Amino acid sequence: MTKLLRQEEAFNVLKLIQYRAGWKRVPRKRKYKAIDYRLQTLKQGYKIVSLLQSSDKSRLKKDVVPTVFPFRKEAIVSPRALRMKSRDPGDLVSKDKSMEGFSCYDHFIFLFHSLGPAAYELNYKCVKLKPKDQLFLTLMKIRCGKEDFELSLFFNISESTVSRTINTWINFLYFQLKDLDIWPSRQVVDDYMPVDFGRKFPTTRVILDATEIPIQKPSDVNNQSVTWSSYKHRNTIKTMVGCTPRGAVSYVSDCYGGSVSDRQIIENSHLLENEIFDSGDSIMADRGIMVQDLFANQNVFVNTPTMLKGKSQLEPEEIIKDRRVASKRIHIERVIGLSKRFKILKYELSSSKFPLSNRIVFVCFALLNFKNAIVDKLA
Repeated sequence: MTKLLRQEEAFNVLKLIQYRAGWKRVPRKRKYKAIDYRLQTLKQGYKIVSLLQSSDKSRLKKDVVPTVFPFRKEAIVSPRALRMKSRDPGDLVSKDKSMEGFSCYDHFIFLFHSLGPAAYELNYKCVKLKPKDQLFLTLMKIRCGKEDFELSLFFNISESTVSRTINTWINFLYFQLKDLDIWPSRQVVDDYMPVDFGRKFPTTRVILDATEIPIQKPSDVNNQSVTWSSYKHRNTIKTMVGCTPRGAVSYVSDCYGGSVSDRQIIENSHLLENEIFDSGDSIMADRGIMVQDLFANQNVFVNTPTMLKGKSQLEPEEIIKDRRVASKRIHIERVIGLSKRFKILKYELSSSKFPLSNRIVFVCFALLNFKNAIVDKLA
């Protein structure tokens, strides 16, 4: 009973306020349904927005009711627009440099423009993503190692579209970057030779080293044996990588099983072709890469740390030379370390990506050339 009296009293007060506010007609007491708020029309207090317009809600005029809270000036953005904005390559690269491996958005744009107009003419359908977004999706896959399901949610597309886009762009990047011919001439190497490097090892053309990428254990027994690495104690694929004295990637071999030796990789590479090296060039490598005899007929010297060969210790001159070689050979180790920031090379490569392993590895190393130089000019 008390509750009914309070409601009646509140309604009488409301009628009095409305009457003093200048209403010509005092509404009768009635029960309003959920949709009847549209029928309430104050002359000065509210402005009704039609259902045919953008909103279905009544909004207070800014100058009617004084308030200590500021009114929102910016437009309300829909959730879909926020998702589209959140995956803009420029915003993501500026917020998180680890998203696709570049230090700034300009490097990403430079890579995209380097691919040429063929990026707009790929023979597959992905109407929801622009070519620039498709490249960004692929870089996120190889840089962050994200699952296809996660990428499908991020880009608001299906998992099959994600997989098809990644496979297409890996192949496209491989062929486009392969055409750039990353092997520099002798003159280019000399022009960009670091000062200290050129003083100690002026004839160096390339620094070589091998690296291994972990893979899922193959189901076939023969493949398990071929890919087993006695060094890593797991199944891997191995590739030979070379860089210039300035740290630019200049050579990436095909991938082989982890059981293959470094010498076997070089024997099957195009480094032994006559037009690759000039007479008098030298190769800097680890002591495990014993291939001097393979390059002897080209007059190319292989500069490696000294082997003991039955001696109890090295001569002082040999120790000094080995230290100098080690201080410069570390550049290729830095390059390989940078490549492992691509998580697709750091963690197990899935069996579904085995057919693309050669191209994935090449693309990851070739993309390092779109970053700033890792070796100082005076080094």
